[in-house]
Amino acid sequence: MKINHLVFLVISYSLFAYSQQNQNSLPPIQLSCELMEFPERAVITDMHPEFSWVMNSKQQNDSQLAYQILVASSLESLDKNEANMWDTGKVESNNSINIEYSGSALLSHSNYYWKVRIWDKDDTVSPYSDPQMFRTGKLTGGYNTDRYPLEQREIIPVTFIKKKAGHYFIDFGQAAFGTIQVTLKCKYIKHQVEVLLGEKLKSEDEIDDNPGGSIRYRKMVLELKQGTHSYIVPITPDERNTRENAIKMPDYTGEVMPFRYCEIINSPSEVTASDVNQLVVHYPFNEKASRFTCSDTVLNDVWDLCKYTIKATSFCGVYVDGDRERIPYEADAYINQLCHYNVDSEYTMARYSHEYLIRHPTWPTEWILHSVLMAWADYLYTGNKESMAYYYDDLKAKTLLTLAREDGLISTRTGLVSGEVLQAIHFKGELRDIVDWPPASFTKRDKGERDGYVFTDINTVVNAFHYQALHLMSKIANALDKTKDGDIFKTKADLVRRSINKNLFDYQRGIYVDGEGINHSSLHANMIPLALGIIPEEYRQTVVSFIKSRGMACSVYGAQYLLEALYAAGEDEYALSLMTNPSDRSWPHMIYNVGTTITLEAWDKKYKENLDWNHAWGAAPANIIPRYVMGIQPLEPGFAKILIKPQVGTLKFGSMDLPTIRGKIHIDFEYEQNSSFLMNIDIPANTTAKVYLPVFKSNSPTVEMDDLEYEGTIIGKYIMLDDIGSGQHKFIRKIKY
Repeated sequence: MKINHLVFLVISYSLFAYSQQNQNSLPPIQLSCELMEFPERAVITDMHPEFSWVMNSKQQNDSQLAYQILVASSLESLDKNEANMWDTGKVESNNSINIEYSGSALLSHSNYYWKVRIWDKDDTVSPYSDPQMFRTGKLTGGYNTDRYPLEQREIIPVTFIKKKAGHYFIDFGQAAFGTIQVTLKCKYIKHQVEVLLGEKLKSEDEIDDNPGGSIRYRKMVLELKQGTHSYIVPITPDERNTRENAIKMPDYTGEVMPFRYCEIINSPSEVTASDVNQLVVHYPFNEKASRFTCSDTVLNDVWDLCKYTIKATSFCGVYVDGDRERIPYEADAYINQLCHYNVDSEYTMARYSHEYLIRHPTWPTEWILHSVLMAWADYLYTGNKESMAYYYDDLKAKTLLTLAREDGLISTRTGLVSGEVLQAIHFKGELRDIVDWPPASFTKRDKGERDGYVFTDINTVVNAFHYQALHLMSKIANALDKTKDGDIFKTKADLVRRSINKNLFDYQRGIYVDGEGINHSSLHANMIPLALGIIPEEYRQTVVSFIKSRGMACSVYGAQYLLEALYAAGEDEYALSLMTNPSDRSWPHMIYNVGTTITLEAWDKKYKENLDWNHAWGAAPANIIPRYVMGIQPLEPGFAKILIKPQVGTLKFGSMDLPTIRGKIHIDFEYEQNSSFLMNIDIPANTTAKVYLPVFKSNSPTVEMDDLEYEGTIIGKYIMLDDIGSGQHKFIRKIKY
């Protein structure tokens, strides 16, 4: 072991190491109501809100045996353990999430308080948790997803330069959505000051006033009053992103725009850095909820870029496609959703966005199918069935099963898209296959992002997503105890998978074609089936080889599925190289060459001339790094069981804290290629884990865990240990000949 790596492990391990003394009596923490950790900041409109908490135990293998919830209409009553609204008594259950309120009827526009205590595996009771307040809005009895209001925060300048008398240049360090708050002194009324805001520089201390594409620049004139006053500069609305279909900013924030830089021109008085703030708008975000660092400084920067993107682009309170249109799109929202879950313990914005899109779908065929993917992701990360139960019939329609021919394959080009079909999916307009964006016809400089994809009636990418929607719809139906439907959807999914492999696979070349009757094979036609588990095992290697031969021949959206496909195939070294390579189709290019602090809509302006600099669908590493590099995913809904399967590529060490609804997961590792793998994990109480570690050449299936040896199960390139209990564990894998 190298000494610098040893120091790293010691420091990293100390961040989460706990005393091993028996500490049974810790109260539950991280209470939440309706999936919100701070419900007092919002209003609850559900007559039967649901409560969750984190079991705060330092013991290994601890689990909850029972719980007791108290709800009162005053804090004074709750402090006396007088629950005039609801006292569950001791309920024998290990469930610590989504406990539905079943007490006396809640009143509209009222404050309530609740707390909980639990019994651990030894039947030892904990103290009650700290109380949590929630307040109701108008209770109508209908279903609704409650959200927080947007937050406004003041950001101070990173750089402040006086260019000349009355002219100042300010850099706030990161782009954000908002406006400027400035304090100015003026002797005369109606003196006019120019305020310039922008995302891009023309020179070291000058904003680019013609940045091109949809990169933002705005000049506004501020008319001053006599005396010293603080001004919030009103943003002039953009005609396109304030149209009927756009998400509007609320009155309490006013209009915003994305910018990093500011210039103030013609100020009548001296201005200092303390006189100017960036007034930023975003959804509530906990910076400390997640943490990642590793031996590759480039990957660290990519993580920081993508994590910050999720915060910055939450300015509407709904996932939108960036500033150009401010319209939600399903595929954008799906990537945003996965990223948000992996950088913050926040679920309401994702759910609200998903449900909004069920009723306000967009035109791409694959985007309609993505609604089912979003519903399943919501359930996996929250363990909460309410949303998918309420929208069950809508989700069935979103599988587009009514467009299937006898062999199960679907098309929007064979006359089956009737008015009834469109009504069922809540769409008005023409459904069209998209594959990726933009197409070659969209840009003058490049062939587009579809790798030459040839469209025909039966489209491979569309049908791969159709398979996934049916596959997940079967799981949704079974979770809702609709087993008959579950069997039907599984049968349909299996049929589609067989038909894709029969009709859309070129067995001579061992790769997929773009569609029925088409000879051309694109990256997309192969990476999507690989990512979604459609490929027969015996042809996996030919498909992988073809995918690797195409490089990053897809958009920032397509990169989500390209990376998922590569990790599914165990190609972690190549996947890591794509996330860290310096080419102009990469995240490092965005950071080091373009200079953005929020992910771009496309890899570069030359690949999409009207790109914007604030698009969360380009932030895939914010979910790929936690889910695949560090290997943390929910195996059972609500993280009741956790997958830990690091695929670290060439990384020498790494460390992550990941938020979940059941508490924080910690993992750190040190890796000597083909020699040793050391890993520390800390998983929340009331959970178990399935842990995978690498198998080395000429190695035995023995794993050292917590200083004892265990026989694991060898599965491919990994050795697996199942049903690992909660708490901290240390794993060591070394070469044994």
